[in-house]
Amino acid sequence: MSTLFISDIHLSNARPDMTAALVRFLANDAPGADALYVLGDLFEFWVGDDDPNPLHDQVADAFLALSQQGVPIYFIHGNRDFMLGQQFAKRAGMTLLGDPCVIELYGERALLSHGDLLCTLDVDYQKFRRITQLTWLRWLFLRLPLSRRQRIACKMRGQSQMENAGKQQTIMDVTPAAVDEMMRRHDCRLMIHGHTHRPAVHDFVLDGAPARRIVLGDWFEQGSILTCSHSGQRLETRPLA
Repeated sequence: MSTLFISDIHLSNARPDMTAALVRFLANDAPGADALYVLGDLFEFWVGDDDPNPLHDQVADAFLALSQQGVPIYFIHGNRDFMLGQQFAKRAGMTLLGDPCVIELYGERALLSHGDLLCTLDVDYQKFRRITQLTWLRWLFLRLPLSRRQRIACKMRGQSQMENAGKQQTIMDVTPAAVDEMMRRHDCRLMIHGHTHRPAVHDFVLDGAPARRIVLGDWFEQGSILTCSHSGQRLETRPLA
């Protein structure tokens, strides 16, 4: 048996190929798994569970079908879909988790996160993230008309793309000190996250003991899947088609 991890699919109406690849993965590869964890940015953006986008129903149906086969599905919010709520989670058969969270993974404590919390050199983004976590601000946003929320989301996406284009890549990557601090605080020697779109397995030493950080990739050009079992971890890519 194995546990599967994915992140950063960034589903949108503009990329039906990515949606088709995810649906195939859920139907063909995920059944029989011990669990599936989605570590954020499942969608390119999310303005509320009341958005009647047919894409959302298609994705929810695919996840629900997997859940009904007995595979637990867990979701950690990303920086793109941080407004995804309990209504959609229930519709899709998902359980929402906090960020970060610790799970038992075949006898080992594993620390899970979307990963944006670790990019501490990106000061402007961290300020923005703290603002978006304000409960009262989310409450107000969700009470705006849907069309208004959609316009705000499009504007924010455009601003983010322009700002990121002018940033050094090192600023948008995780900082080793933040990784060490989070793993030390949660007493874990294994961390799994996404966000940076830089799939890799990093082995290092933390406080004199071996540690590992596994970074999931995005699904823009190929699927990125982490399979964990009693025999270890395997990070692989799959063609979209």
